[in-house]
Amino acid sequence: MSRDTLTHILDLARWAPSGDNTQPWRFEIVDDHLIRVHGTDTRDHILYDYDGHPSHIAHGALLETIRIAASGFGLTTNWTISSEGDDRNPTYDVSLAHSPTIVQDPLLPCIEIRTVQRRPMKTKPLTDTQRRALINAAGDGFHVQLFESWGDRMKVASLLWGSAKVRLTCPEAYPVHKEIIEWRARYSKDRIPEQAIGVDPATARLMEWVMQSWERVAFFNRYLLGTVAPRIELDLLPALCCAAHLLVRPQRAPEVLADWVHLGIAVQRVWLTATHHGLHLQPQMTPLIFRWYARAGRQFSSEPALFEQALKLSGDFEKIANATAKDDFGFFARVGISPVPQSRSIRQDLAALMKR
Repeated sequence: MSRDTLTHILDLARWAPSGDNTQPWRFEIVDDHLIRVHGTDTRDHILYDYDGHPSHIAHGALLETIRIAASGFGLTTNWTISSEGDDRNPTYDVSLAHSPTIVQDPLLPCIEIRTVQRRPMKTKPLTDTQRRALINAAGDGFHVQLFESWGDRMKVASLLWGSAKVRLTCPEAYPVHKEIIEWRARYSKDRIPEQAIGVDPATARLMEWVMQSWERVAFFNRYLLGTVAPRIELDLLPALCCAAHLLVRPQRAPEVLADWVHLGIAVQRVWLTATHHGLHLQPQMTPLIFRWYARAGRQFSSEPALFEQALKLSGDFEKIANATAKDDFGFFARVGISPVPQSRSIRQDLAALMKR
């Protein structure tokens, strides 16, 4: 196969989702049949990248996107992982081969149009077809649980309201929040553009000013109810205004890197399936990540009270999901119908993502 074909595949693959648009990968075309993906994770400077696992999930979403993109060229893919020590820099070798029986994956047209909708969606219920498609999309080894009723959405809204308070008052999370937003932008190649955040312009201007320093954030939080407006706009209203919340649950606890990668494959198939069926999706990973910390007994902040809040929220989450503290949660999101977002994260150009 030609290098142009591999380049086209990677140009599609770069649209795979990653936390806060970090794009924790670089590409290398080794030969006409082998693409090498050099993965990274952001655990050393991003609180939400718990042991690098959210980045590893993103790697899985990328590998699934490569597979789907390759199907459009009559190619099959097979990947292997090599990693040393703590999986901070895994390498994925993706072999491609022609197959006379390969059929183009129906999710291929969804790769570039899949996006995040952070604003309120319609509360129109899922159809039976949409519901079955989402439940089946994750594949073997995963269970998709849906929370659709008004009562369930109220419970999730309460969970997100509490989780957002932890998020917004945690000093260790502040550097992430400060860096991930590209202010006054409609599109962003490597962050989240302001217009895609989901707040009104007045709130955005206040957020931009307050987030210049942790001292300002702490003052507003303590004396001026600084978390209230963003929690209403970013958490409470979106949680209520959607068709459903969905939770992808691994049937076996992820133990090694490959398990997290396979979770990412399932996540991308669920997300692209939602797009295929006219739905938008927004990840809601904060309560899930804080639950990972809490259930592992890992202090994530210099403020001890935040761990206790996370522990309580973990119990609330488990009640909603009818789960125990030992059950594994892999991915949490909301879905629904909405207009196409007018602002979104785009991606770095392929040239910038090629390993030098």
